Amino acid sequence: MLRWFRLVAVAEACSWAGLLVGMFFKHVTQTGELGVKVFGPIHGALFVLYAAGVILSAREAGWSRGAVVLGLVCAVPPFTSVWFERRMAARTAAGQLA
Repeated sequence: MLRWFRLVAVAEACSWAGLLVGMFFKHVTQTGELGVKVFGPIHGALFVLYAAGVILSAREAGWSRGAVVLGLVCAVPPFTSVWFERRMAARTAAGQLA
């Protein structure tokens, strides 16, 4: 489960990057909205998978409620899903149940 969570966290961060690039082209250069149309739904789906991954991984690894809340909050700012996943992987490997 934790390996699947790592993949989803990285994919969610990559979809954030694609969506941010798409928003740049849509709003700053005003050259089109294809990037937003493509990456918007992809990011939305990965956002939901990431949130489910936080909850499922927490059950498997025994994370605290605070860690779960932090993980869910990390879905909102760009790229923090990867930071959270790495943090929890290190703590789980060290035997600390955040």
